[in-house]
Amino acid sequence: MIPRVGVVAIGRNEGERLRVCLESARRDVHALVYVDSGSTDGSVELASTLGAAIVELDPNVPFTAARARNAGLERLLATWPEVELVQFVDGDCEIEAGWIEAAAGRLEAEDWVVVCGRRRERHPEASVYNLLCDMEWDTPVGPAQACGGDAMMRIAAFRAVGGYADDLIAGEEPELCVRLAARGGRILRLDAPMTIHDAQMFAFSQWWTRAKRAGHAVAEAAARHPGFANGASEREVRSAWVWAAVLPAAILLLAVPTHGGALVLALAWPLQILRIAWRRPRPNFPFRDNLLYAAACVVGKGPHLAGILRFRLGQWTGRRSRLIEYKGVSS
Repeated sequence: MIPRVGVVAIGRNEGERLRVCLESARRDVHALVYVDSGSTDGSVELASTLGAAIVELDPNVPFTAARARNAGLERLLATWPEVELVQFVDGDCEIEAGWIEAAAGRLEAEDWVVVCGRRRERHPEASVYNLLCDMEWDTPVGPAQACGGDAMMRIAAFRAVGGYADDLIAGEEPELCVRLAARGGRILRLDAPMTIHDAQMFAFSQWWTRAKRAGHAVAEAAARHPGFANGASEREVRSAWVWAAVLPAAILLLAVPTHGGALVLALAWPLQILRIAWRRPRPNFPFRDNLLYAAACVVGKGPHLAGILRFRLGQWTGRRSRLIEYKGVSS
């Protein structure tokens, strides 16, 4: 057991996946907290039998992963005040053997504030959507600008910036990393297995909803932290507008005046797919899979724009968006 590390797992109706998650955490730590966001499948009872300290979020306040992780950390410190490092993990993920020790070792030996590793999909062969998730998780090794939901952090650094932004419905991890970086914090992506994710994504509608959530996240990031990472979020917002709105509008408006000649502009979409697959491949996957991933990047501009518009509408009306959940969405 590693006494200096605690684990905070969050979830909602994860079923058997939660058992796998908590048992994998129990392998390395005593300090374990499970935060539940309104489960109805017995998740709270299961977590309790596995020895986790339980936090049940008030359902009268909108659920967010950010809020759950913050609440989990406070419970962790109240119960185990000696803990200095926290591993956040989603309840549908299994922590890989050896990860806790490897990540804690790097944080203690060097001046990183966040360490993450390779999250991989449990069944990438089960659907193209699972495969796309697995490819998305395969991020570059070395210094990074952000982490995902599974990561180990220095608790002191996390608390110094106020933790996660409770009100964010998505993209809370990159937003936190912006504030950590502003205080000189550094993030490291290790070349090591970290967690195994179980997306269970089999429908196009699930993929679309998840991509829409990503669009909402990038729009909010651009609004909260303009110019960060050389304006990366702003570029993503502009890209969604160009590929999902400006280009199709131009084709429609010019189709009649050009006697259909404007349809040649539609070639921009397949050409962009080839460009992404060729110039920005995921090196651990064959070219066929990279073509699929590139196609998803281009087609995904549509749901990205939908998420951006949802965020903008919320800004204009003064109403916060509710969670955008892909789990349970059917085709």
